[in-house]
Amino acid sequence: MLEIDGLTTRYGSISALRDASLTVGSGEVVGLIGPNGAGKTTLMGTIAGLLKPAAGSVRFEDRNVTGWAPDRMLRAGVALVPEHRRIFTDLSVVENLRLGGVTTPPRERSELLDEMVELFPSLEERWTTSAGYLSGGEAQQLAIARALMSRPRLLMMDEPSLGLAPVLVDVVFELIANLASRGRTLLVVEQNATRMLDVADRAYVLRSGEVVAEGTGDELLGQGDLFETFVGTGNG
Repeated sequence: MLEIDGLTTRYGSISALRDASLTVGSGEVVGLIGPNGAGKTTLMGTIAGLLKPAAGSVRFEDRNVTGWAPDRMLRAGVALVPEHRRIFTDLSVVENLRLGGVTTPPRERSELLDEMVELFPSLEERWTTSAGYLSGGEAQQLAIARALMSRPRLLMMDEPSLGLAPVLVDVVFELIANLASRGRTLLVVEQNATRMLDVADRAYVLRSGEVVAEGTGDELLGQGDLFETFVGTGNG
C-alpha cells in the first residue's frame, strides 16, 4: 500500500531524514521506533504532505504521491493523527468529528459517527462537551476518531501514548489491536518500543534520520544489546 524509497527531508541545511526506505502492506500494522530526534515525526510529516522531501519518493497504492499537499493526501486515503493530538479545543466532540469527515459524502457521515460511538463509547458521553475539557486519554481517542472520520485506507499515528497515564496507555494499545483486527492498515510512531512490537506485524528502527534495522518484534527484540543501542532508553 505504501512504499517509501530513499526519502530525504531537510530543515535548512540539516538532514532530519536521510535515504529512508520502508513499506507498509495492506492490512499491516507497522511500527516506527527509535530515540528522540531520530526523524520519526519528520518521516510521518513528509508522507502526510506537511513537509517537502529533498530527495526520494512516496508511493501510495501504486501512485507517486511525492510532495502532494496534505489535503490531497487526505483525499487519497492517508490520515495522520499528529503528535499532541491537535484537536479543536473550542469545539465540541461531535463538531471535531464532523470536521474530520468533511471529505466524506454527507450521507456517510452519520454512519461514521455511529461507528465512532461503537469504537469509542466514552466519547458519546462527552458528545456536546468542548474538547478542551477532555482528559488526555479522551483527547487522544477523539484525535484518532477524527482521523477515522475521513475513511482512510492508511491511518498514521504519531506518538499515540505520549503523556498518558499507564492505564490509558493500555487503552491506546487495545485500540490499536482492535483496529488491526478490523483489517485497518496502520503506521505508528511510538515511544513505548516494547509495547509497539507486541501489536505490530513489523517495525522499523530509526536513528539519526536513518533506518538502521527492521523486522518483526521477535526479530528486533532478539537483537538484545544491539536493540537497546538502536532504540535507547525512554525513547520517543
